[in-house]
Amino acid sequence: MTSLSVVVPAYNEGEGLREFQRRVAAVFDTLDLDCSVLYVDDGSRDDTWSVMESLRAADGRVATLKLSRNFGKELALTAGLDHVDADAVVVIDADLQDPPELIADFVAKWREGYDVVYGTRASRAGETAFKKFTSAAFYRVMERMTDLPIPRDTGDFRLMSRRAIDALKQLRERQRFMKGLFTWVGFPQASIVYDRDPRFAGDSKWNYWRLWNFALEGITSFSSFPLRLATYVGVVAALVAFVFGIVVFAKALIFGDPVRGYPSLMVVVLFLGGVQLMALGVIGEYLGRTYVESKQRPLYLIDRHHPPRSGDR
Repeated sequence: MTSLSVVVPAYNEGEGLREFQRRVAAVFDTLDLDCSVLYVDDGSRDDTWSVMESLRAADGRVATLKLSRNFGKELALTAGLDHVDADAVVVIDADLQDPPELIADFVAKWREGYDVVYGTRASRAGETAFKKFTSAAFYRVMERMTDLPIPRDTGDFRLMSRRAIDALKQLRERQRFMKGLFTWVGFPQASIVYDRDPRFAGDSKWNYWRLWNFALEGITSFSSFPLRLATYVGVVAALVAFVFGIVVFAKALIFGDPVRGYPSLMVVVLFLGGVQLMALGVIGEYLGRTYVESKQRPLYLIDRHHPPRSGDR
């Protein structure tokens, strides 16, 4: 029988998991597939793991995976994808902003021949105008800075076929930007537009500082444009300094104007110093990524893994 697995990474989501399971189980009951769900506890500090275990005890279709510590959502998601073996896999967050009921529509598109079916957000309820603006700006910046056609306004919520998952498993880089990796593997892809709901319970784990770092991760993972930009800025700064030097020399030689001293010198020094530090920072970002990759540490470590209770499925 054709199988479907749902991978749910979670960090401190104990408050909403029971409602999530109720809704996803109702979806499973409508599908003519062998369905299961894998909950991944990314080192939560609340009762997330105990709730996951209680859900597994109540439903034989539930599997649980506990990481040894908090590795971050991208690696928790990778761990989940590494531990499912199904014909199709759905990735969804536990906060119920992405409706599980849409899984049935994803499956229908998959059966039409698409290997990747992703949800595109038409609206984002419960989020500030500033967050919506920065999110939209990020996708558009990524679109211009890379050759990778990352879909706009699209998160991790998607269905992937077995061959797409197998292709994704070959990408073992340590610092991962999953939205880019999902797109990079290619294969026929389709979009389903939906309205995103507010969080069912709890608070978002993504503050603006983490979102900023996440954006840097995405840009440096799939684009060398910042390095090229640093080169362009350096060339322009050198040209401006050269022209300014000629102007100052000509004025002093022809008109006898005294060369201004301390103020103009400080402006030039601070400007060029700032440009150099910015370029070094950009280079450092890429060098840091190379350093992390060179250590070849495991992507994640597992504390416990409990598969579905096959006799109760």
